[in-house]
Amino acid sequence: MKKLYALILTLALVFALAACGSSAPAATAAPAAEPAAAPAAEPAALETIVVGASSTPHAEILEVVKDALAADGYDLQIVIYDDYILPNTALEDGQLDANYFQHTPYLNYFNESNGTHLVSAGLIHYEPFGLYGNGVDKVADIPAGATILIPADDSNETRALLLLKQEGLIELPADATAEKGVSHLDVADDHGFNIVPVQADTVPAQLANSNEGTVAVINGNYALGAGLHVESALAVEDASGDAAQYYANLIAVKEGNENSAKTVALVKALQTDAVKSFIGATYNGAVVAIF
Repeated sequence: MKKLYALILTLALVFALAACGSSAPAATAAPAAEPAAAPAAEPAALETIVVGASSTPHAEILEVVKDALAADGYDLQIVIYDDYILPNTALEDGQLDANYFQHTPYLNYFNESNGTHLVSAGLIHYEPFGLYGNGVDKVADIPAGATILIPADDSNETRALLLLKQEGLIELPADATAEKGVSHLDVADDHGFNIVPVQADTVPAQLANSNEGTVAVINGNYALGAGLHVESALAVEDASGDAAQYYANLIAVKEGNENSAKTVALVKALQTDAVKSFIGATYNGAVVAIF
């Protein structure tokens, strides 16, 4: 009897221990640690392009291409100058990568006068001369024998005469070009008009005080200053003409850098439809894209 009782107690203890064991959750393996995230890569540093420019319109046009150049890996820095000497000396000395303010005749003159070695990397825009009239609405209405005022200084006189030739108002020698230059003394046939050279900055005022029927060729900047707008001109320089091409404002670099990566990127960014649209919408014909 005692043995039977002892056996029953032993079996009860075994079942109790088994029941306790079955209620415990099964052990699970610890989840594997996730690999540490790699540190974010630092953005590549932008290479700097330093360009000297006049404030209007050159620096304003350059501002348009900053984002496009950044996307190509370049940080465009614009240095504004209010004279025509320092941006060229700074370019020659290596303080600038390029400049944007001048046309070919001035660039050539500066090189000859200062022993510098600057060249054009690309044409961007020109600022057209306009033919304006006092009481005249179109070229065909200019009366016979009318006075035509033109600026008297060398390059401006050449441009004025080439514009008059473009409109059929005068005849010039067959070999007359913007690069060669021409004066009123070279006019082959004035068609009866009275060509009067006067100081360039006085042309608008003299036109305003002239007899009705008088016309004048006026520099773009002087026209703007006098409240004249290109869209109201009787005629403007043709973008494909000799003068517009020769007097187009350009990107200048030091000789040897015409095909550098920086120069190519800068000119490519400027010679785009986006820049052409900006120029057209902003300057209303006073500045015209040449590319």
